[in-house]
Amino acid sequence: MMTNITLAHGNGGQENNELITKIFYKAFKNEILAKSEDAAVIEDGTLAFSTDSFTVSPIEFPGANIGKLAVCGTCNDLAMMGAQPKYLTCSVIIEEGFEVEVLKRIVDSMEKELALNGAIVVSGDTKVVPKGSVDKIFINTTGIGQIQQKGISSNSIQEGDTIIVSNSIGKHGATIFAAREGIDFSTNLKSDCASLWQVVKKLIESGIQIRALRDATRGGVSAVLNEWAKQSDICVEIEEEKIPVCDEVKGVCELLGFEALSLANEGTFVMAISKEQEEKAIEVLKEMEISSEASIIGTVTSKHKGKVILNTAWGTQRFIDLPTGELLPRIC
Repeated sequence: MMTNITLAHGNGGQENNELITKIFYKAFKNEILAKSEDAAVIEDGTLAFSTDSFTVSPIEFPGANIGKLAVCGTCNDLAMMGAQPKYLTCSVIIEEGFEVEVLKRIVDSMEKELALNGAIVVSGDTKVVPKGSVDKIFINTTGIGQIQQKGISSNSIQEGDTIIVSNSIGKHGATIFAAREGIDFSTNLKSDCASLWQVVKKLIESGIQIRALRDATRGGVSAVLNEWAKQSDICVEIEEEKIPVCDEVKGVCELLGFEALSLANEGTFVMAISKEQEEKAIEVLKEMEISSEASIIGTVTSKHKGKVILNTAWGTQRFIDLPTGELLPRIC
């Protein structure tokens, strides 16, 4: 039983799931929230609605900064429900003494990412707090999107469906860890932070009937698949050799004992579709740069319902559970 909040309760894994379920879901219980999607589907399935807060440290890192991360994070949550991002709010808490030039860089990156999504900020709030009350800057973004394909849900995955990952995994988590700890791996490793709506839009326009989508942020691919297995009461079997992991992330994992499947991503999603459409989906994904490494990594079975099974390169099998403990310092 929980007695105090720990950093592990924000990891996107087992402890985070326990906190949300036993405290927040219990208090705020309703049919929309109970679906536990990346964004709430409202107004008779026409709109998606999502909110997120960003506290990443460091606030600037290879590939992005906290501003780009905030816009991508909320817009991607909307995209995962088949919704085109339209309107965002932006609330900022700034520490006294924060450099204006850094703030300008952050806001400029937000402006660019909004343009890529075709979205605008329509409301906001700014607070400045005494030095030491917050770590430099925290940003909250809330978004509303127009749903372009209805029925996308992590509660409707079926036996026989194919599981696809859109990009090589773990880049964001590995990048943040290295930047935070001041580790120089002498590589070109950078965060995969990117907006995903254009990829989702192309899938929809190509006639792909998406069963489920989820961007693999905190807790990584392992968290997504475990949540899906439980929500849809299915078993997900994935093939180790088919999971795309770049050499830089492999090196970080081998050196520090991390599991790539549990590392965070900010521009990579997991998709469930019918097996009949898997080839067409891969073809569409590989046409776009940010999903050019897309790969079919597994299938949905009924072997062990509620579980995720990894078929290893050595011909053995093991369960992939929800990540536990403090995974990485503040990756979003």
